[in-house]
Amino acid sequence: VMVNFWASWCGPCREELPEMEALYQEYADMGFEILAVNVDDEVSKADILLDDIEVSFPVLYDTAGDVSKLYDVSAMPTTVIIDRDGNKRLLHLGYRAGDEVKYDKAIKMLLREE
Repeated sequence: VMVNFWASWCGPCREELPEMEALYQEYADMGFEILAVNVDDEVSKADILLDDIEVSFPVLYDTAGDVSKLYDVSAMPTTVIIDRDGNKRLLHLGYRAGDEVKYDKAIKMLLREE
């Protein structure tokens, strides 16, 4: 499972969402899941962005910041990859073009470990 914390005001988040969608399309049939957690204080802010950038994975709303606190989110975006046993296997803060290659490698490695 990839858990990705993002916000509508975050430029790198806007760049990353389409890359996450591509990863989801590639690996969803193999049991890979993405949970995108929006941290905006109003759901409508996220929904406006999602009108422009369509994703097929679940988008959850953390308007109170409770889930973000549980994951100790300190940067936008923050991406966490969790294995089948619930262990955090990758923590990545921020996003720059090309970071999705790192995610791809981690996903492939975890799918091989089944």
